[in-house]
Amino acid sequence: MDSRDWTQLGCVAYPSPIHPDYHAGPASTIAFDNQDELLWIGTQKGFAGSFIGRELKRFTAFRIHPETDGPLRQFLFVDKGVIFLGSRSVYMAARSGVPIWSIRHESMQDLRAMSFTSKGTSEILVAGWQNKMLVIDVNKGEVVKELPTQDQYSFLKMSRYICAATNKGTVNILDPITFTIKKQWQAHGAFINDLDTSNDFIVTCGGSHRQTHNTPAILDPYVKVFDLKNMSAMNPVPFAPLAAHVRMHPRMLTTAIVVNQAGQIHVTDLLNPSNSQVCYTQPQGVVLHFDVSRTGEGKALADNKHNTYIWGSPNKIQFTEIGIPPRLPDPPQPSLLPPDPDMLEELPLSRIGLPYYREQLFSALPPDIISDVGAPPQQIDPNILSTLTKTDWGYIGPNKTGLQRNQYIDTRSTMKTSNTIRAPKFLSEKARESQTGSEDNTLATTEAAMMTPNNDHWSLRPEAPPEYRICEIKYSKFGVDDFDFGFFNNTPYPGLENNITNSYANSLLQVMHYTPLLRNMALQHAATACLADPCLLCELGYVFDMLQKGEGPSCHATNMLRALNHTSNASVSGVLEDIAKDKNPSTLVKNLTMFLFDKISQDYKGTPPISTELERTLFKLNQPPNPLDLVKRLLETDARYQIKCMHCQHVSPRTATTFVNKLCYPAAKPNIRGMKAQRITFSQVLKAGLENEAVNKGYCTKCQRYQNLDQRKIIFNIPAVLALCTEITTAEHRKLWSTPGWLPEEIGIIVDQGHVYCYEGDDLKLHLNRGIHNITVYSLVGTVVNVETKSPQKSHLVATVNVGRAEPESKDQDRWHLFNDFSVRGISKVEALTFNAAWKMPVVVMFQVKAANHRFNTDWKTRLDTSVLFRDNNPHALKTYELLDRETEIPGPETVIAIDTEFIRLKEREIHIDEDGKSKTIRPISHAIARASVVRGQGSREGVAFIDDYIHIKETIVDYLTEWSGITPTDLDPINSQRNLVSPKTAYKKLWVLVNLGCKFLGHGLSQDFRVINIQVPRNQVIDTSIIFMKPPSQRKISLAFLAWYLLKEDIQQNTHDSIEDAQTALKLYRKYEEFMANGSFHDVLEALYKKGKTLNFKPPRISTGAAKDAGFGAIHRVGTPPVPAPGTTEGSFEISNSSTTTNGGGALSATGGMGSASASSSMPSTPVRKPIGLGGPFTVAGVVKPSPATSLDNFGAGAVGTGITTAAGTMGGGYGGYGTDGAYWGGPNDMAPTSMMGGSAFIPAKFPPGPPETRGFIPYRPQVLLAEREAAAAAAAAAAAAASNDVGGRGGVAGGNGGAGGEQGKQE
Repeated sequence: MDSRDWTQLGCVAYPSPIHPDYHAGPASTIAFDNQDELLWIGTQKGFAGSFIGRELKRFTAFRIHPETDGPLRQFLFVDKGVIFLGSRSVYMAARSGVPIWSIRHESMQDLRAMSFTSKGTSEILVAGWQNKMLVIDVNKGEVVKELPTQDQYSFLKMSRYICAATNKGTVNILDPITFTIKKQWQAHGAFINDLDTSNDFIVTCGGSHRQTHNTPAILDPYVKVFDLKNMSAMNPVPFAPLAAHVRMHPRMLTTAIVVNQAGQIHVTDLLNPSNSQVCYTQPQGVVLHFDVSRTGEGKALADNKHNTYIWGSPNKIQFTEIGIPPRLPDPPQPSLLPPDPDMLEELPLSRIGLPYYREQLFSALPPDIISDVGAPPQQIDPNILSTLTKTDWGYIGPNKTGLQRNQYIDTRSTMKTSNTIRAPKFLSEKARESQTGSEDNTLATTEAAMMTPNNDHWSLRPEAPPEYRICEIKYSKFGVDDFDFGFFNNTPYPGLENNITNSYANSLLQVMHYTPLLRNMALQHAATACLADPCLLCELGYVFDMLQKGEGPSCHATNMLRALNHTSNASVSGVLEDIAKDKNPSTLVKNLTMFLFDKISQDYKGTPPISTELERTLFKLNQPPNPLDLVKRLLETDARYQIKCMHCQHVSPRTATTFVNKLCYPAAKPNIRGMKAQRITFSQVLKAGLENEAVNKGYCTKCQRYQNLDQRKIIFNIPAVLALCTEITTAEHRKLWSTPGWLPEEIGIIVDQGHVYCYEGDDLKLHLNRGIHNITVYSLVGTVVNVETKSPQKSHLVATVNVGRAEPESKDQDRWHLFNDFSVRGISKVEALTFNAAWKMPVVVMFQVKAANHRFNTDWKTRLDTSVLFRDNNPHALKTYELLDRETEIPGPETVIAIDTEFIRLKEREIHIDEDGKSKTIRPISHAIARASVVRGQGSREGVAFIDDYIHIKETIVDYLTEWSGITPTDLDPINSQRNLVSPKTAYKKLWVLVNLGCKFLGHGLSQDFRVINIQVPRNQVIDTSIIFMKPPSQRKISLAFLAWYLLKEDIQQNTHDSIEDAQTALKLYRKYEEFMANGSFHDVLEALYKKGKTLNFKPPRISTGAAKDAGFGAIHRVGTPPVPAPGTTEGSFEISNSSTTTNGGGALSATGGMGSASASSSMPSTPVRKPIGLGGPFTVAGVVKPSPATSLDNFGAGAVGTGITTAAGTMGGGYGGYGTDGAYWGGPNDMAPTSMMGGSAFIPAKFPPGPPETRGFIPYRPQVLLAEREAAAAAAAAAAAAASNDVGGRGGVAGGNGGAGGEQGKQE
């Protein structure tokens, strides 16, 4: 940057002597426009003026706010216009002066500064000498947030952070998202006069008090410098003439421009302050304001004499990068009337211009009285037309359109929406229509036509066809599960849903999934013991596994995209669409590609993969490679830069390892007449991108100054997976890509002595036939394509992928598919490789070595690391589970496990209300798994939980849903929780391992659980009791509580849900189903179940209410899952403790089973399994009166006196039990399970399994009462009590009666 040729190029007096603000004072602020060749000047009374170019030709001038509001403080520039800051208002207008919005707010008292935030130019932060900061949405023109502040700010500048200067001389570093203070420095003693920031540096100039605070402050003779990257203060830059203003050079990262009040300009290198250049200007007064243009070539100074000066080099000065002046108003056109009126008859009327009118004409009719004429005719369905009979005057036949005769059809709106795919009916609607036989075939015909392959090349159309446009998910009252995804996808390849934040990544994930080497990397890593959270490579493996197992038309990558939010550096890498500065989908996916490849390489290096067999075979390695070498071969472009100074020829090397390469296009050459234009091929562009030769301005360490540096890249290795960013920026680039066949399906690359040679087409075939060079052939896997549509639709991304690359080798190699989120369809190769300059351009192109096509390594399935299943992550947590035994309990394909989960809510439903007042769901309610419980489904410990994980949620939780989930804030608090709190990754890994071990998942309504967990379980591994007990053709699924009430006679989910209890209940229901199927009664039970359900609206009456209490069913309250027995306690024990001496050994009873517990003691926990469970292990007898082997259990009885059981059992050898107050039936070894009791009818005996007396302990049963008729049963039970004591006293006892007497009587008989 040479200041020796700087000179004054222009000067303007503003406000001028004739301006109304002239006497108010000089300019209040100046700024260069960052888009147009304009300089903006503000006045002391609210006027703004703009001036064009170096001559400062006047462009616009208009008032911003009333003169009582004081001076104009600052300008900010966006695409649509300019934002002006006043003391009490914020105003936005187009550069031509047309107002866009104006904001006046009660909290705006004395505004001084404004800055953009992390959301880029769509949001600004305004502050001043007041106690509040305000956040303003630029697009809406409204205040969206008010933030209290203790500091008063004079300057705000946005860089890595928001840098704010206070009126006390301090510099605060504000977080651009939360606006909290991250760091604070004392820059100057009294005040800060100017501040600027660029990249990693902050520079300030200000003043201090020289002796005491009573003396006036004067400017400091230095510029303070701070390092944002290291958050530290650097050595100040001395400036003897007293620094008044400072700006960072926009192009030279370490160069600052300092100005004093006399106009002396110093250009200084912050890292080498002694190397500076000086330029003397001659302003007529004291310099009040200073600014530098975006190019760094133009300098503007404003003094106190109302003058503004432009300084710079006459040959270089340009305000903006492009240097296009703003569009000026068209000059007045001369009159088109001929001079001779006699010529009017021969003059065409079109030559005579129409006059302009200032007032509205009467011919300008209001819109409400304009009639619609000339509408297109209604199109007749070809299927209906084929059924009509042709006559001389037309066609005749029955009206099958469903419309009345002469009914009005709005064909205009039909034409407007004809370029979009008609939304399908909801699944619930189709089900109702199929039951009533009124299904509309019109939509089916439309669906069939839409799925029929079309030979027309969509990419050649002038606008994006419906197949490429955004697909929206519609929501009914049943949620997203009711949407017919199958309407958009009849292929075997699942799509990805787009109702999730950051779902722009769907297209990239699909391309990566069908790249075999990337898929193998992710799955081999996911199968390891890696529990790092977040680990993007693991998350990619889970997504790829879902897409492989996907048996439905769509999946969703919720966990992967959530993990992206919590990955380090994601926010600053521009990959999070909510906070990214550039929200263009093409920019987002380009950043994400580079970010993902970098992260997965780090993750892959951290944990050795399960197997490297594929890589060893592909690269012909003798020894198993280490992860570092594999990453270099698979992903890294191994290279080194040679940077040579063009002045001193000094060469300095620098590493240049990259994971994603950018294409580089040759500069456009002017067409020479008579010469044929040179054809540019993809191979040439790829070679230029890989070698990346360029000449840039940079700092030479030998010359000790900035010089032109020649940068060359020496290539050592090209990776097996070649990811390319297309970097399409100009119309010439678009023209290249839109050339038919420009993107080849195969390319060949030779690396020789640091140089790269690329070939395609016939050249590639020639080199392959010669066989002289070691040429590596790459196959095109797919592309991520940006689809640009006109407003109001937004641009979005799709993927074109050759899925045949990732499938077993077959004759049909070209299996191209279009992945438009959840819409998937097959396309031709020509369609996939054809691009359109108007709307279809690739962003990311993925190649892979041809030798890796159709190659797989499934070792991860057989060598899956299962240690997470046997590891106790929280040894001191409350134990509601028992881990699996490594020796005896190894899960496998025949293992049945019961599962249930509990959810919490992360986000509420996002609703859009249109102008008609109709609401539409934009995004549904977002849930996350908070608890996952898995219990054993077989074996001696059937029903015992071995997983009961509470998940630590990192996102903000909107609702814990405690009423339904039982989850409280304490449960998920990592500090206060007593639960087994684990990371989402750990909880998911356990379930993923069980899925891939082939376990069968049993539960109730598992589809919703799997959706929230975000896991894909094959259908042959799912046992869903909600489907088992569903009666066809009805689509009604019965709740778990009703099934438990009717079939098991159990009352569950009384106050809340408990996942262990629900999983155990589903397991018992499945055992019931097996029992019904064995005796052939299942269909009869199902008929009775639905019949009873219709009478009760499928809602179970609670045992704790109504007549159930009268029948002996007391109210039992849930308190949470009890812990499993402590070590040393026998699983499934039955104890009798003697609190008083009785002749027959009576005492208190308690029992615990393998899946739950039942207690006759008031001190035992009563939840979650509030009833005895018959699936536990064997029972033993313990206590003071525990019989010895010499004592015959046949003479042993139990009487419960005031301990919760009011009946007595007969002898264990010949007596029978009775009902307790908890509703349980307590029976002896010879007792039978009461299978039915209708209105108090007698029991139907069922023989108890034989065995020695020591093994025949008490077994609890639930009363087998059909509770649908509780009132009748309760009355009958009360009436039968007396008769039962006389007739069957010892054989069953009396519910609620004198159990001791009945038992004794039975003993005597």
